[in-house]
Amino acid sequence: MRFRGKTALITGASRGIGAATAISFAREGALVGINYLRSEREAREVLKRIEKEGGEGILLKADVSSEREIRYAADTLSEVGGGIDILVANAGIYQRKKVDEITAEMWRRTLEVNLTGAFLSAMAALPHMRSGAMVFVSSQLAFRGTPHGMDYAASKAGILGLVKSLALELAPEIRVNAVSPGYIDTDILSGDTPEKRRRREEEVPLKRIGRPEEVASAILYLASDDASYITGVCLDVNGGLYIH
Repeated sequence: MRFRGKTALITGASRGIGAATAISFAREGALVGINYLRSEREAREVLKRIEKEGGEGILLKADVSSEREIRYAADTLSEVGGGIDILVANAGIYQRKKVDEITAEMWRRTLEVNLTGAFLSAMAALPHMRSGAMVFVSSQLAFRGTPHGMDYAASKAGILGLVKSLALELAPEIRVNAVSPGYIDTDILSGDTPEKRRRREEEVPLKRIGRPEEVASAILYLASDDASYITGVCLDVNGGLYIH
């Protein structure tokens, strides 16, 4: 088990990539802090699954865009786990609006959660991390852009600058990296018609939609000692959808 004796804080861990990541860390021996905001039932299901498999986790309700709330969550986890070894900044929202539909308030809220929330999560975890790793969840849209969600694309592009800067500043004690998922079978794609899903699959060289567990595997790799000489990078997990 790569993370036996380690403590990991996973933001946005009630569904999708966050849930898969929390479960995967627990399977590898970590005590997992399962952060959520509104999806308490789903978060409890994640914890239930972890405990059923013999793992350990605690629920941490917090809005990542609130400095007070996410700091309290990190403090709570650190008290239980004797510090924090790993942060996975995954929490995010995607409003899927055209350019003429995005209001200033929508723009602000997306950046508050996706970018400021990632920053605040790092600042909350940092006092409890003497060493370890941070992994931030960006997106292929940080590179490609999108006609329906420029606020989301901008926030995920901002993640890349945050990661590079933190990697330089926190070295050599803490490594900081990102993953950039492509089309993954999460809530973001839940509104797709069968035809739209088929079109997405055809876009991808590997001819399928990715699974949350496949992104989780990349996150665990970057957080592990297997990636001990890797910092400041963004690992694409997109089936070849965007190659650069």
